[in-house]
This record gives sequence, structure tokens and C-alpha cells, in this order.
Amino acid sequence: MDAQEVILTRRSIRKYKSGEISEKQMEQILRAGMQAPSARNIQPWHFIVIKERDILDQIPRFHPYSSMILEAPVAIAVCGDLNEEPSIDYINQNCSAATENMLLAAHSMGLGGVWLGIQPRKDRIKGIKELLELPDRIAPVSLIVLGYPDEKKGPVDRYRPDRVHFNRW
Repeated sequence: MDAQEVILTRRSIRKYKSGEISEKQMEQILRAGMQAPSARNIQPWHFIVIKERDILDQIPRFHPYSSMILEAPVAIAVCGDLNEEPSIDYINQNCSAATENMLLAAHSMGLGGVWLGIQPRKDRIKGIKELLELPDRIAPVSLIVLGYPDEKKGPVDRYRPDRVHFNRW
């Protein structure tokens, strides 16, 4: 797929078939995340690849929209280092760009994924910090659930010309 096709056909996938994601695929996904732009090019992100079933199965206890993780082989916690970038606002922007890059990379490889928000929900932040034993300086931003799609979703045209303005409002 070319870049435009990847962008226009990516959808949130919440149903997965069995099958492991290879180390090579994971590295490609993580590399895509690390290619994202970041404020002042600080690249404050850290990624926790979660493959242990015991850990994955605990996430729905504190994240109400994560039930699909129970059938997924892997998730990635996208976090920012507050020692590298003290502004949580920039952490959120930087890690969101990395999250989208990883979702696009996964889709380009035929994998399915869904973005689960962590920030700014205090209960989700607390739950993931405790579960993954994150240091105080590490701010979890999102979880990416990945697997082989067990559902097909066609592209949706979300272009809205009424939301486009030129030069001024």
C-alpha cells in the first residue's frame, strides 16, 4: 500500500484471530513510532511491549473500553518521560504522533490495531502505572492493541469541506 492508501483505509480493529506478531513486525512498528515528530525533537517517548497474557488480562479492570485486549496477542503502552519533556501537553502531542505512526505501520503490514486512550483519565493512568510498575517520571498516554484482524471494515470518507478554512475563519 502507498502512504495515502494506508492513511485512508486504516480503521480501528477490535476483533482478533489467533497468531503471534513477529519480532521483525514489532520492530518495524516501534521504528515507525520513533520516527514521529516531537516538540524540539526531544523524542521523550518510551514503549512497553506487553505480551504476557496475565498482564494483558488485567487491563480491563481499570480501562472500561479495553475488552478486545483479552483476545489480542500484544499491546504497546506509549509513555512519555517527564524528565525529558516536563510539559504533559507536549508529552501528549508527541506520544499521540508516535501512536498514530505505529497504527499506520501495523495496518500497512496487514495487522489490526486500536488506540486506547489513557491520558487524561486518572483511573486509567493509575491502573497502568501500577500494573506496569512505571516510575513517577513516566506518563502513560495510550495503549495500542494489536493483532491479526478478525473483522473487515471498509474505508470511511471523513472529509468535511465545512471544516476547512483558508487564511481566516
